[in-house]
Amino acid sequence: MSPVTTAGALVGRDSEMTLLTGLIREVARGRGSSVLIEGEPGIGKSALVQAAVAEAPEVGCQVFWGAGDELGQALPLLPFLDGLRVREPSANPRRNTIVQLLRGEIAADRGADVSAALAEQLLALVAEQYAMRPTILVIDDLQWADQASITLWGRLARSAPQVPLLLVGMMRPVPHRDDLLALRRVAGDAARLQLTGLTGAAVADLVADLAGGKPDGRLRRLADGAAGNPLYVTELVAALARSSSLTITEAGAAQLAGGSAPSSLSAAIADRLGFVAGPVREVLRAAALLGMDFAVPDLAIVLGRSVTELIPAVDEACAVGVLAESGHGLGFRHPLIRAALYDEMPASVRAAWHRDMGHALAEAGAPADRVARQLLRAVGGPGGMAEPMDEWMLDWLGRTADLLVGQAPGVAAELLIRAVASSPAGSARHGWLASRLADALYRVGDRAQAEQVANRALEHAVEPDLLVDLHWTLAQCRMLAGSSAESLATLDRALAAPGITARHRARLLVPAARTHSYLGEVEKAGRVATIALAAASEAGDNWAMGWALHVLTIVTGVQGHMTDALPLFDRALTVTQSDPALTDLRLLLQINQAVALGDLDRYEEALAAAGQARDLADQVGTAIRLAQAHGALGQLLFETGRWDDALAEVEIVPENLKEPAAACIDLGIAAVISFHRGETGAAQRHLAAAVPHAERIGHRLIGRLALARSLEHEQADALPEALAELTDAFDGNPEQLEEFEDLLADAVRLATQADELSTAQTLAGQAAALAAESEIPHRQANALYCRGLLDHDAPRLLAAAGRYEDAGRPLPGAKALEAAAGEFVRTGDRGQARTAFTNAVEVYSSLGAAADVARLQATFRAHGIRRGPHAKHRRARSGWDSLTATEIKIAAFVEEGLSNPDIAARLLLSRRTVATHVSHILKKLDVHSRTDIARESALRTIASR
Repeated sequence: MSPVTTAGALVGRDSEMTLLTGLIREVARGRGSSVLIEGEPGIGKSALVQAAVAEAPEVGCQVFWGAGDELGQALPLLPFLDGLRVREPSANPRRNTIVQLLRGEIAADRGADVSAALAEQLLALVAEQYAMRPTILVIDDLQWADQASITLWGRLARSAPQVPLLLVGMMRPVPHRDDLLALRRVAGDAARLQLTGLTGAAVADLVADLAGGKPDGRLRRLADGAAGNPLYVTELVAALARSSSLTITEAGAAQLAGGSAPSSLSAAIADRLGFVAGPVREVLRAAALLGMDFAVPDLAIVLGRSVTELIPAVDEACAVGVLAESGHGLGFRHPLIRAALYDEMPASVRAAWHRDMGHALAEAGAPADRVARQLLRAVGGPGGMAEPMDEWMLDWLGRTADLLVGQAPGVAAELLIRAVASSPAGSARHGWLASRLADALYRVGDRAQAEQVANRALEHAVEPDLLVDLHWTLAQCRMLAGSSAESLATLDRALAAPGITARHRARLLVPAARTHSYLGEVEKAGRVATIALAAASEAGDNWAMGWALHVLTIVTGVQGHMTDALPLFDRALTVTQSDPALTDLRLLLQINQAVALGDLDRYEEALAAAGQARDLADQVGTAIRLAQAHGALGQLLFETGRWDDALAEVEIVPENLKEPAAACIDLGIAAVISFHRGETGAAQRHLAAAVPHAERIGHRLIGRLALARSLEHEQADALPEALAELTDAFDGNPEQLEEFEDLLADAVRLATQADELSTAQTLAGQAAALAAESEIPHRQANALYCRGLLDHDAPRLLAAAGRYEDAGRPLPGAKALEAAAGEFVRTGDRGQARTAFTNAVEVYSSLGAAADVARLQATFRAHGIRRGPHAKHRRARSGWDSLTATEIKIAAFVEEGLSNPDIAARLLLSRRTVATHVSHILKKLDVHSRTDIARESALRTIASR
């Protein structure tokens, strides 16, 4: 709520106001930050921030204000949705996408996490807002916010120092939730403001302001009982004034004339409410059931009155200080006032009224989250109904279950448990609600219960769509629980049912094919997917066709026929293009297509496909898909030698939002780059950060991470350990060989250096096997390189360098040139050695691989071969000269005043990538804002003239 500041409410808060106004001035200059304000109820958190941001528009800042709500804390992201006013009509495409997701107008595939997609959209919307104007985003009452909102606040807090965003959070010291404790750690001590009680002098000043005169001794002693709580003091003085217990002397002193005073804050609030007329109190009770903030039309709906009829009661409630304006609606002046009204009603009365309000809102077509908020209290709270759900509730859930399961699966599960129990077993409604309940339970991670619900529903299910739906959920649960064989048996029984249509056959075959693929039964998965594709094509079912083709792309790639997978990708992307429900699958296909094209060394196409996937993920993707898209692009950029851009991509999504394997890959890439650049400390930090992620996947071998660990051992001259990190990947499995083929060259190099020639011969043979009858340049290069090392064949090593260049992979090319130069030195061909050495230095230098350049120069200096005339100098690590080409371009655009989205459009990058580059520029230049970047860029431009 955006509360009204009462007279004198900021007495004694000068230092806190100075801090907040300073932060506002800084964000107006482009220097963002975050602050977490904590304190007991009534201590003045909201009033303080309200007063501080009141002048924000005058310094060019826009303000958004949202709040957690005790009644709505089960519904994801409500503080941000309300605070950013996304439900208001808008021409902004991002806002419209969010509204469409909320309404279910953008359909979601099975298992798609709508709240995760909403979080990404809200993150992007905040970025769009601060790109237009410096932005202040306030989230009040975080103690009532859902976990997704807490996570989003934390993500924004991490990025705020690099952008013109002031993020303000307010919360009470209790409850001690784990996510709130984590939020405190994210904020850090420097960004936390603890509001404590006012001093005795400040309390006296506050009483003087409120009463209109300096308090006498009795009044001061009475006020001291408020323990410095400004709300308590305010309500105490107001209660005394209402009872005519205060008088002002001719000398201007406020005296306690007599009568009783409220003995507690709750009693003082009750005293205020006691002066509210009966009809107004009824309106206020209804408002309390709607929540802390509410829309006046909703209040009219639940009371069965017109808005015009409510105006006198609302005006009186505002006049007595109970309600205040809040955004485009109304809200209680303080949560404690709403709580007093809410708690004074018996629990059973509250529950019944919540039920009736939910019915009225549902009949009026209110959004699902507003109806669900009422139903949760009607059926699940204290005094909730014990009897079966009303018919209207079951009808409403039947219509909205899909939308509710996607947006808030936890809420959906709580309501659907009651709904399923209230429906006769074997009825069509029971089967449908049970299928939605199983899906909701699966999404919240209760797979055992989801499996149990699905199994019970299958005992009565006969409708084909319902059978498919239940089997899909069951297959997913069992696959994740390691019971895939049992899932396949169930699917086989369903497929054997008489009269099954082609569409339903296809939809049952798809989870069977995916299960076979998950079990590593590649050929079986391919056969089942092919049958599913034929049945889906016959039925014209895009959903089944898309998923069947997805399985076939995986099978074809695993079998080593990557080129044959490309037309399958094209067909699958065509099938999924026109169906919004398949957006998530389309994203997955685009990411996998980009990886496949990279494996074929078709990097121009691969980078284009990865860029499209990244842009689509930025528009509608979840955090996981976004991390996958940026990760795939980062891998491609790493392989093609665009290391600074690769680092920007892999750093965009926070580690805690990535799947463990993806986090290991990204941290592995960052560590490898750091080792090659001589930044050992940074590399070791990346490796340390990867440890918990690796533990979560049972230390499964991840190629990039294994390479980074190998480099750590190699730089410590521990060659056997370095070799072991790589050779652990190869166990003779051809499919696994292809997965880790990029480790072969380094493994052979280390084996030859460690005189483990038998191992080197075996690995070189595996590289040759992969290259046999293959036209893929890097595979041919690997085979040439490995054989060249074993045979001490300099021309073969040069040929390997040439094929690596054809492949577009500079790092292994430089290693091949380095090896060739060494062999030429060994045979006494100094001219050829110098040429290969110089070319290797050039490539290493272009990558910024300072450690490799230093090692190479030291090695060949001993042979009298020094740096070639065209070799580049080592790049600086800080200051303007440390900026990459991309960062210099971005700095110039910042100087022109372009926002991140504008720069992204100019450079064909994502706005997140641009934001990461801006963060790197700030760090390298040791400055704090975009204004500082613009100044540095301008000075550089002037100096170059």
